[in-house]
Amino acid sequence: MASNDTVLVLGATGGVGGEMARQLRDAGWRVRAMKRGAVPERRDGIDWVGGDAMDARDVREAARGCAVIVHAVNPPGYRRWSELVLPMLDHTIAAAKAEGATIVLPGNVYNYGADAFPLLAEDAPQHPATRKGAIRVEMERRLELASREGARVLIVRAGDFFGPKAGNNWFSQGLVKAGQPVRGVSYPGDAGVGHLWSYLPDVARTMVELLARRDRLEPFASFHMAGHWDADGTRMADAIRRVVARRTGTQVRVSAFPWWPLLLASPFVATFRELREMRYLWRTPVAMDNAKLVALLGREPHTPLDEAVEAALEGMDCLQAAPRAALA
Repeated sequence: MASNDTVLVLGATGGVGGEMARQLRDAGWRVRAMKRGAVPERRDGIDWVGGDAMDARDVREAARGCAVIVHAVNPPGYRRWSELVLPMLDHTIAAAKAEGATIVLPGNVYNYGADAFPLLAEDAPQHPATRKGAIRVEMERRLELASREGARVLIVRAGDFFGPKAGNNWFSQGLVKAGQPVRGVSYPGDAGVGHLWSYLPDVARTMVELLARRDRLEPFASFHMAGHWDADGTRMADAIRRVVARRTGTQVRVSAFPWWPLLLASPFVATFRELREMRYLWRTPVAMDNAKLVALLGREPHTPLDEAVEAALEGMDCLQAAPRAALA
């Protein structure tokens, strides 16, 4: 049987997995992280082991003795999503059933369609409108089945991630560009349409706090986070502008994201095709009801927006002053 304090993190080099690994370590867990090509070593308080999430034996061996498996691994850039996502999850499920472990899955809103919008509760119907949404529904169906066969499941659903080390996301690749001074904000949403953002350290903190209470959760438990709700698409952009002006003195402009080059290139670039499929989330307001989460925890971990944006931009190395010539 699994020990009470050992957790395996799959996807620990990514945004969600990395943040979870760090916060679980700081909360006193013994953290094991699996990475392709890794040499077994202990670094920064985390035990790194080699392995591939697409290899069932690697996952089973890495999960040995673990009470929790954080399944935060995804194909990079959405590539081969339909081929890889479900086999990777199946390997995690098999390992969790063998150990009697709890699977933690970072969820998203892909599962839902127009009949569930604009405010999502945990029991909202899941009738997705996209291929990726259908895969997410199937993932949760398999997890629910696993929860009746020896594993336990915790799903925490949040909005678009942003944060200091959040990896690939709209904030760091759309609104601004990681590693570059902020010269402007390119916003993908339609004017006046609300959008849900989730600060990654808050999401990880929520998962860690729920895991501390996992003995009080049902075998298949899901929770929604309200995050940072941008009611009209201006709140996030304005926060970026305020932070950049205060830190660098630069006054940045907000412009519409140029969708047309992405749409033209999408037949030839897999990532662009996947982003095009999810464009509806920038044209439709989708918020989440966190009443169930608050009832259990007493509140939702929530960093003030300007503080969160500043930490994100700082971590992405975006708060250096832009060269004067570029501003002219």
